[in-house]
Amino acid sequence: MQRKIVFYKTDSNRCQVKEFLDKLPSKVAQKVVWVLKLIEDLDRVPSSYFKKLEGTDIWECRIKFASNTYRILGFFTNENTIILTHGFMKKTEKIPQREIEITQICKKNYLSKRREEQ
Repeated sequence: MQRKIVFYKTDSNRCQVKEFLDKLPSKVAQKVVWVLKLIEDLDRVPSSYFKKLEGTDIWECRIKFASNTYRILGFFTNENTIILTHGFMKKTEKIPQREIEITQICKKNYLSKRREEQ
C-alpha cells in the first residue's frame, strides 16, 4: 500500500509545512524528505518515524537529527492520504496541546471545504 502525502494550505494559500522545511538547515531538510518518502513507500513504517498520537486521530512524522527532534503533524483523509499541517522542533517529551489543536483546526477546515466542493 502506497500512501500519498499532501501539504495542507490555508485559505490564504499559506503552506506551513513548506515554510517549516524552508527554515531548516539543508541536511535536516534532506532527512525530513527521506522520512516522508519512507512514509509514502513502506507498508509498515517504524513508529520511530511515524505514529498515531494517543487519544487522538492525529499522526506525527518523527525526525531526529543530531540532538534535535522535529515533528510534522497531520491527519488521514482516507486510508492512503495523509494531510500534513505543520512542523515544529520538539523541546519537551510530550507534544504540546497547542500543536495538536492547530492540526485539529486544520482538519476541521479541510473537511469542511471538501464537503462544500461536493
